[in-house]
Amino acid sequence: MNGKHKFYLCLGIFQVVLIFLVIFTSNGIITYVAAQVPDTFDYYNSITAAALAIGAALSIGLAGIGSALAMKTVGTAAISALSEREESFFKAFLVVAFCEAVAIYGLIVGILLWTKIPTPPA
Repeated sequence: MNGKHKFYLCLGIFQVVLIFLVIFTSNGIITYVAAQVPDTFDYYNSITAAALAIGAALSIGLAGIGSALAMKTVGTAAISALSEREESFFKAFLVVAFCEAVAIYGLIVGILLWTKIPTPPA
């Protein structure tokens, strides 16, 4: 296994750890394991809370991965275009900025979903 495969494996493991952290820190692992009364519906421990946590993790993670892949492709093309013509700096900079904006939009959506996760009143 070369260094590139090890890096991708570590990146995947880190993403799974982050997803589990978001899920289990939304209301705490104790509330997921605690016994519930079957006749009552507990909104704070419902599938809605888990879906919001998973959605927040996925929006941040996938937007970051998509932005990184786009940055790899666009950044390489921008550097080669700048080496041929220095006048194309603004166009290259603008396209690279759009790639970064994708990650920022994913972060904003993740934060919006995270704030909608129900927490029990104190």
